[in-house]
Amino acid sequence: MASSLAPHQDAKPLFSYRKYWAHRFGVAPFLPMSRAEMEALGWDSCDVILVTGDAYIDHPSFGMAIVGRLLEAQGFRVGIIAQPDWRDASAFKALGKPNLFFGVTSGNMDSMVNRYTSDRRLRHNDSYTPGGEGGRRPDRAVIVYAQRCREAFPEAPVVLGGIEASLRRIAHYDYWSDKVRRSILLDAKADLLLYGNAERALVEVAHRIAKRGLAQDFSDIRGLALLRDATPEGWTEASAEDLDSPDEGRTRAPGDVVIRLPAYEQVSRDAEAYARVSRVLHKESNPGNARPLTQRHGDKDLWLTAPPIPLTMAEMDGVYDLPFARAPHPSYEGAKIPAWEMIRHSVTIMRGCFGGCSFCSITEHEGRIIQSRSEESILREIEIIRDKTEGFTGIISDIGGPTANMYRLACRDKETEALCRRPSCVYPDVCKNLDTNHDPLIQLYRKARALPGLKKVMVASGVRYDLAVKSPAYIRELVEHHVGGYLKIAPEHTEEGPLSKMMKPGIGSYDRFKQLFDAAARAAKKEYYLIPYFIAAHPGTTDEDMMNLALWLKRNKYRADQVQTFLPSPMALSTAMYHSGFDPLKPVRRGASERVEAVKGLRQRRLHKAFLRYHDPENWPMLREALKAMGRADLIGPGKHQLVPGWQPKGVTGEGRRVQPIGRAQTGRHFLTKGVG
Repeated sequence: MASSLAPHQDAKPLFSYRKYWAHRFGVAPFLPMSRAEMEALGWDSCDVILVTGDAYIDHPSFGMAIVGRLLEAQGFRVGIIAQPDWRDASAFKALGKPNLFFGVTSGNMDSMVNRYTSDRRLRHNDSYTPGGEGGRRPDRAVIVYAQRCREAFPEAPVVLGGIEASLRRIAHYDYWSDKVRRSILLDAKADLLLYGNAERALVEVAHRIAKRGLAQDFSDIRGLALLRDATPEGWTEASAEDLDSPDEGRTRAPGDVVIRLPAYEQVSRDAEAYARVSRVLHKESNPGNARPLTQRHGDKDLWLTAPPIPLTMAEMDGVYDLPFARAPHPSYEGAKIPAWEMIRHSVTIMRGCFGGCSFCSITEHEGRIIQSRSEESILREIEIIRDKTEGFTGIISDIGGPTANMYRLACRDKETEALCRRPSCVYPDVCKNLDTNHDPLIQLYRKARALPGLKKVMVASGVRYDLAVKSPAYIRELVEHHVGGYLKIAPEHTEEGPLSKMMKPGIGSYDRFKQLFDAAARAAKKEYYLIPYFIAAHPGTTDEDMMNLALWLKRNKYRADQVQTFLPSPMALSTAMYHSGFDPLKPVRRGASERVEAVKGLRQRRLHKAFLRYHDPENWPMLREALKAMGRADLIGPGKHQLVPGWQPKGVTGEGRRVQPIGRAQTGRHFLTKGVG
């Protein structure tokens, strides 16, 4: 499922719609955030008002900018309400009542992931807010914003979108409340929910509402969730329990078939049923063969249409060529917005990821089919950055996407692609049908760095190393021209137990990549290093697994300054393992499902995190106690083969005291692992 499918017969080209009458107002320099800006544009009202938990930055790396500019290109007048005060409805009246609908999102991140660590501790900063200030969006922002929109204008339709809505589109385990919650569509009391990369659904919904309002059937639009009383006539229901049976093929007979998932009421009390839903949802994710899903919530059916058809290359170019101002809204008066500072000189070249890592949200949101831009579109954007972005110094900070090196990678056989139900194209091994040719990416890199006025084109996105080893020429190109001092990759673990639950390759793939990387660095006479990322406390990880990972880190002279503890994000396969104790990567059958041990207790989660920071004296008391309990007291001592010393530095108790810097002679290579967990 790696390449862009040809447009589906029902997939109307994105820019082929007749423009709405309001296109006569032209292009706004920024989408308006105030009445004064609307009046300056000659508007008396907005057709669509977008409410977002992020600051408004008119740049294609920010979802609301893409959504807003795309709707503008369709002829609609679009206003933005960014980071409103949610404590009452007054802020939601700032632009008046939308003629068509409110579009509601939490922003580029799930609001709970944005505000809380994996230990459920409050974060005090927010990269998507001016000054990095925390607390500018509520918990469960989509629900709160939608309710305030209803209070402000009860008659206005409310449409949900973005990652928070997308990952909570069905009954889902919520880590922060430690329970299964209903679909966010019901809790938000919204009219429709658009999931995934929703450009197609968004444009179709907007034009339909403009013509006939909400009183119509939207169920033929892909990538959409809505509520129904029951399954319509003419549809055949297939049970989710049949999908792993030997005669599952009969349920794939031609015709209108919908998969009946266990109801919210059942999955909220039955962990095995929850794991089954997770398995079915991920099996029904290929736009080429996926069927609609339905799940009962009380007296209503939640209906999920099939996943959206990916954008063609021409459509991707059209989206990224929209007239973005490429700057924060002027109302921020130059305040620093960390997320903007990080991406202002970067370029997105593709979307999606076919890696299928079970802990990752990219698959559930962007899908497994790679959607790539053309060389011409990418080079054109680099030139715009060079010529029009304030403060550009000649360095493109990143040319990548969810994964740096999946650009234009494709399934060789379109018929096989349309039938495929594998959760990953690269696990347990790289699929024989996957074309891993990196030549188009190498060519893009060469053309990009040849543009006048550029000093360096960096690759900061993560490299999928099990693909990169298929192209030694790509690794050489990367090392010689596109790496600074470090390159980040994500083996995630060294031990087979957790790796098999993560759907990640064995550490041998990392070793092969490192050999090629080091050889290329030596040939280029450059001193470069790899930054490996690891996850603590993932389902299926034992204390012994973490101990072995710590020993591997010490042997390889790695010291993690900050580490990531597994955070169960909504809808991920790993989250289903964490909550249910069953493995949805295997058939889930009543009484015969494979179990997974989840690391849940705070003490054990902290222990696993401590193993990653084996060098921190604050962790030594905990590690010594654990090693003794594991019968591995032989790892306590001063030897190179031992993990922690038997002594404790003066003033460091292991009870939260700040650790003094370790002497230079004792340090190894320091690195970060995906931020603070």
